[in-house]
Amino acid sequence: MKTAELFEQKTVFSLEVFPPRPDADERVIYQTLEQLSDIKPDFISVTYGAGGGKNGCKTIRIASDIQNRYGVESVAHMPCIGLTKAQAREILDRMQEAGIENILALRGDRTDGAEAGGDLRHASDLITFIRENYDFNIIAACYPEVHPESRNAVDDLKWLKYKVDCGADHLITQLFLDNDYFYDFREKTCIAGIDVPIEAGIMPVTNKRQIQRMVKLCGVELPKKFVRVLEKYEHNETALRDAGIAYAIDQITDLIAEGADGIHLYTMNDPYVAHRIFDAVQSLLSVSAAVTTG
Repeated sequence: MKTAELFEQKTVFSLEVFPPRPDADERVIYQTLEQLSDIKPDFISVTYGAGGGKNGCKTIRIASDIQNRYGVESVAHMPCIGLTKAQAREILDRMQEAGIENILALRGDRTDGAEAGGDLRHASDLITFIRENYDFNIIAACYPEVHPESRNAVDDLKWLKYKVDCGADHLITQLFLDNDYFYDFREKTCIAGIDVPIEAGIMPVTNKRQIQRMVKLCGVELPKKFVRVLEKYEHNETALRDAGIAYAIDQITDLIAEGADGIHLYTMNDPYVAHRIFDAVQSLLSVSAAVTTG
């Protein structure tokens, strides 16, 4: 099923997992999926193989297994930076043969020499290539707090509109900790004529290292409310985990009440955290679905 169709019926709830690194025991991810599938999310997305390169084959295999072994719709991530069109076609053909219908089309992280020889340098290039040659449902990323490489919010919105015009069917946001950024962003996308569903990406922050990495990579602002939580519980691992779960539940509760199209939970491959959050919000999702279809 193409994920864009899900938003016509309900508030979508989806999860993200990542494949194990090449030297890790692959059984662990399947144990994780076994537990996550109990949630019965609307779909599970699989990041491009940890470490990149050939490990992307795991992404395709795991995404296919999510559908065929666990009966949950899947989304395969696909970064394009540095890829030739021939290489992209090879990956897309494998995805098609595996029965995958949904792709999260990304540029990917820039590294030294990553763009050399590539035909596809932006997510919009990949989206255009897919739309012209395949029948996949295409998802794209967006940034409520503005992409770190954008000149300003207007420029960022312009390129997001371009990605949608190229063929993106729905959007998933980068994580954020202040819902006001999402509401402001949603209003601006509406004014800009971006009319595809936008899922709010939520990452439960459960340890201090995760917070530091998030701020460095994503430029996410830490709200005062969150900083107070961190300062109070940062030296107690269990308390910080529980506080992070509670903070994510509070965010999601507010987002559902404010009519967000969907919630995309970055699980960090932690079924315990995912279950705690889903158990707390599933009744809200059910009520929202009843209102949508009623």
